[in-house]
Amino acid sequence: MAWHRPTVSVTSDINVTPLVDVMLVLLIIFMVITPLMGHSVPVKLAQAVNPVMLPDADKDDAVIVAISHDGHQYLGNDMMSTDEITSKVRDLISNRLDKIVYVKADAIAHFQAVAAVVDAFREAGVENIAIETEMIDRQNLPPAAAGGQ
Repeated sequence: MAWHRPTVSVTSDINVTPLVDVMLVLLIIFMVITPLMGHSVPVKLAQAVNPVMLPDADKDDAVIVAISHDGHQYLGNDMMSTDEITSKVRDLISNRLDKIVYVKADAIAHFQAVAAVVDAFREAGVENIAIETEMIDRQNLPPAAAGGQ
């Protein structure tokens, strides 16, 4: 009796299902991570016990000027001089109703740099200036600083 091999058809199609799965996972990861990425220069904010929450500072169209510890001024990620900030801020707030600008000054930035930026905002016609701070945890404060608690 002659033995012969059964014929098995070979498929040469590429299975793209694992590729699609990996791409969808990467898409979801990037969609979650992208909003968390900083929109401006990182600074170590001054700390305050009773800060006022500024939810509008997190909006995409918020005008935020950062002042680094060495006195450099940034509008978004672009380093600018005080004169450039005045003209840019004037353009950014010209069509707005709220005319508020946020300052993110480093805790060890010189007051002169912060005052110069505030003067530039006033010259640009800014009506409200908000200085961002971090909240201090009252439990970590010494009793005299925590109000005797």
